[in-house]
Amino acid sequence: MSDHDHNYKNLFSHAKMVEDLLKGFVDAEWVTDLDYSTLEKLNGSYITDDLRERSDDVVWRVKLHGQWLYIYLLLEFQSAVDPFMAVRMLTYVGLLYQDLIKTQQLPEKGKLPPVFSLVLYNGERPWKAATELSELLQPLPPGLQTWQPQLRYLLIDEGRYSLSELEKLDNLTAALIRAEIAENRDDLLRVIANLIVWLPLPQQRGLRGAFREWLNRHLLPRRLPGEKIDEVSDLTEIQTMLAERVKEWTKDWREEGFKAGVEQGLEKGIEQGLEQGIEQGIEQGIEQSRQRSIATLMRLLRKRFGGDLPSWANDKLQRASHTELDIWHERLLDAENLEGVFAHNQ
Repeated sequence: MSDHDHNYKNLFSHAKMVEDLLKGFVDAEWVTDLDYSTLEKLNGSYITDDLRERSDDVVWRVKLHGQWLYIYLLLEFQSAVDPFMAVRMLTYVGLLYQDLIKTQQLPEKGKLPPVFSLVLYNGERPWKAATELSELLQPLPPGLQTWQPQLRYLLIDEGRYSLSELEKLDNLTAALIRAEIAENRDDLLRVIANLIVWLPLPQQRGLRGAFREWLNRHLLPRRLPGEKIDEVSDLTEIQTMLAERVKEWTKDWREEGFKAGVEQGLEKGIEQGLEQGIEQGIEQGIEQSRQRSIATLMRLLRKRFGGDLPSWANDKLQRASHTELDIWHERLLDAENLEGVFAHNQ
């Protein structure tokens, strides 16, 4: 198992990540009826040798109306999409059922518990494989459909979500995906700021550490190629390290804006002139990044201090530069009140 796979599995070995995965990405009424306080990860004593050899899945169970529901989460990191994933999932669920029977983990009435199957896909190519086993079967003669095995899994394809969709969730699993698809370092800094605010308690130390390990060993080396990255021991240290590169970020934003401007300018050049198109593209790229940063900071301020923001704070946010927004993100961590965030800027 690669470091990436191991760190991802470690993250989803925490109940809060599974809870946020279900609440944020499963559109079903029964999700609101789950008793998340009963979330329980299956350990080796529940899993067969066949399942124990698998390194890319996580199995949980949770109470739904007093009965156990099993959550089978398969983490898929391969660059190539497996067209027969539904068959694989059928096999894994069957092995899980065999183990429950063997270890006498069935409910009192001896019936098999329901299993909800999910695939969390992290590859670059769009997922086009069938999510239902019946789609893989060749056309059947009349009357045979009843006798065929059935299974359907929910696909969560990280690359198909937009940053704007994910930012609305205020959700740890959404934050993980936001970091994976971040378009620039500003987006990544906002994710880290979210994690610091959302994971402040001593009992969250384990999950905080899991995010730190994932950032240290996977995301930062991939997002900052060619740069020396010292392994740090806390999320706030990661934020500080990135904050020290503000000037480099600004340069990156300008380069990104210039690139977008060239592309848009080429399209608009015939009608509006190449120079005007490039200028508009640069301005749009920088402004879109600034507006995303404003929206994230507004949500964090409301969550930290409660209620709607006063008009003076909204005005300052709307007029703020990238540098000011970064400074206020950092102050949010320690400020005792709203005024403290904007100190020396009022």
